[in-house]
Amino acid sequence: MCYDKCARCIGHSLVWLAILCIVANILLYFPNGETRYASEDHLSRFVWFFSGIVGGGLLIFLPAFVFIGLEQGDCCGCCGHENCGKRCVMLSSVLVALIGIAGSGYCVIVAALGLAEGPICLDSSNQWNYTFANTEGQYLLDRSTWSQCVEPKHVVEWNASLFSILLALGGIEFILCLIQVINGVLGGICGYCCTHHQVRTSKSTTPRQNHNLPLFHCNLYILLVLICKTLY
Repeated sequence: MCYDKCARCIGHSLVWLAILCIVANILLYFPNGETRYASEDHLSRFVWFFSGIVGGGLLIFLPAFVFIGLEQGDCCGCCGHENCGKRCVMLSSVLVALIGIAGSGYCVIVAALGLAEGPICLDSSNQWNYTFANTEGQYLLDRSTWSQCVEPKHVVEWNASLFSILLALGGIEFILCLIQVINGVLGGICGYCCTHHQVRTSKSTTPRQNHNLPLFHCNLYILLVLICKTLY
């Protein structure tokens, strides 16, 4: 079926997206490649929500590997019917896809909040504050205000870039998992309909093939009897 091949393609895509989410989240702990800000707890609070590691990463691996294995999956071969097992697997993949939707949705929400609040940084008054917390994300459109953060250097660009990447990756994961929900439902329902149609077709065609020859012999016998009675 084309449904399981589609799921397998989605699964491979999710694996790479999950890896990228984990990498982006890890980089948020090391502004400009320095480790001391993490040890001094001078990082945005949303970095500690593990949105990329857990939400867009680990929670995505589970549905990804399930989707990849769908092409060979057959969880319940009903009475020897192979398509029954395929339908069972496709419908069960919907539940796993919902886990992916929850994880990617969490990643998107946390990344959006991190972008809106901005980074914690050392300002001109020599205090560590969320300098752009009250701007409702408008600081992203005004690069001239980014210089208010003295330390870490370029922390605004660092946070904005990585949270934007997490937002984009999480959004793509969400869409792919949503597509698999639709794909799984269609694969289960359409597979059920197609299988029953094939069964009805085989039942309607097989008897005709089996009984056409005996019916022909019967008609031929009647015809011969009538001819014999006519002649004699």
